[in-house]
Amino acid sequence: MSTPVSNERPKPDQALVDIAKYAAHYSIESAEAYETARYCLMDTLGCGLLALRYPECTKLLGPIVPGTIVPNGARVPGTAFQLDPVTAAFNIGCMIRWLDYNDTWLAAEWGHPSDNLGGILAAADYISRKNIAGSKPPLTMRDILTAMIKAHEIQGIIALENSFNRVGLDHVILVKVASTAVITALLGGTQDEIIAAVSNAWIDGHPLRTYRHSPNTGTRKSWAAGDATSRALRLAMMAVKGEMGYPSALTTPGWGFYDVLYRGKEFSFKRGFEAYVMENVLFKISFPAEFHGQTAVECAIQLHKVVKDRLHEIGKIVLTTHESAIRIIDKTGSLHNPADRDHCLQYMVAIGLLFGALTADHYEEAAALDPRIDALRLKMITVEDKTYSQDYLDESKRSIANAIQVFFTDGTTSEKIEIEYPIGHRRRRPEAIPLLQLKFESNLRSRFPSKQAQVILELCLDQEALERTPVHQFMELFVI
Repeated sequence: MSTPVSNERPKPDQALVDIAKYAAHYSIESAEAYETARYCLMDTLGCGLLALRYPECTKLLGPIVPGTIVPNGARVPGTAFQLDPVTAAFNIGCMIRWLDYNDTWLAAEWGHPSDNLGGILAAADYISRKNIAGSKPPLTMRDILTAMIKAHEIQGIIALENSFNRVGLDHVILVKVASTAVITALLGGTQDEIIAAVSNAWIDGHPLRTYRHSPNTGTRKSWAAGDATSRALRLAMMAVKGEMGYPSALTTPGWGFYDVLYRGKEFSFKRGFEAYVMENVLFKISFPAEFHGQTAVECAIQLHKVVKDRLHEIGKIVLTTHESAIRIIDKTGSLHNPADRDHCLQYMVAIGLLFGALTADHYEEAAALDPRIDALRLKMITVEDKTYSQDYLDESKRSIANAIQVFFTDGTTSEKIEIEYPIGHRRRRPEAIPLLQLKFESNLRSRFPSKQAQVILELCLDQEALERTPVHQFMELFVI
């Protein structure tokens, strides 16, 4: 005789409560976090604007039904689109991630916390326009920065100890969860409504990592985060209308997230939610490359002058790296599209050695036809350095180390170039910020006339002026 299962409604899982309490009530006091969030906003929007140069990205943008007009809709920066907020969130998220050039967080799980900006901006713009129409005050860019800090924190703190890639799930699951929490708060949701929304995010269907790995690497990895943050906005809007949640979404035996999708394990948390992630986030400053290979590309560029006139003399190239890079971007054989190439360590290093630079254009078909690229790839050997792997996970270091040494057929070798911390790391922040500003300005000018770009640039460089700007007015600056 079976034992009846209790139908008593349990209290919400503690992880749901902690996320909701932080999103609803925590006050960010860190001036460094707000300053870094401003840089993150600039960099993220700039990456999205640069992506508008690529038709494979722009074909996915715009309203679902062409010609749809949405009163009080959300703007899509760099375009003339004004869309329903859920569609706008997808558009913005797709632009942001297309070139794999926005910020990064590396831990047990990795990801790109600024991916949450798609939903945050779309929701805040919609709320502000709706408020103005109802004679209420709009949200300000200070609200945007606060939401960014909190979304970064939720995504990044969960990622510190909990690996979703190990169970085959893509890291955009954390974009969905973090965006859902902070967007529900932006919409005025209560702590209980945030719990309801986040519970639905956890029990939602979640993408597999299929599209990030050989032999299926493809462009879904460039729009997956847009899909996640737009879904988050949809769940948040449902929750504030009173849609129910599922209090033991994580822990229910047999049917909860832990048992169904996380191999029966519970999440582990080393630290509480504060502002740690935004303060320590990694920026991609110099080139659009999967972050585990950033320092490898930097090494390759340093070696460019040494090898550029001796390509035919190269016998082998030893790439010394860390375990995560080997698992994700160590790739041999044919590469089928730009998404495949920007997740291939050997391809990125070959470009750096050949040209002393790496841009998004180097991943396109025209550049990939250069026979020297695959010739160099065939000469590369990848080796794990256990110390690199340990320091990658060390909370006091969080290094992303790579080294390259070139061996010539005459028995001579290049210097072994080793770089532990990429230029976007917190340890190199003073060096990085001036370059980040130049990157933003360049990306602005790739899309806007000089006068319009200058207005945006001057506002974004002024912390106080930016923070007090109403969201809808900020978004109108990006209409073209």
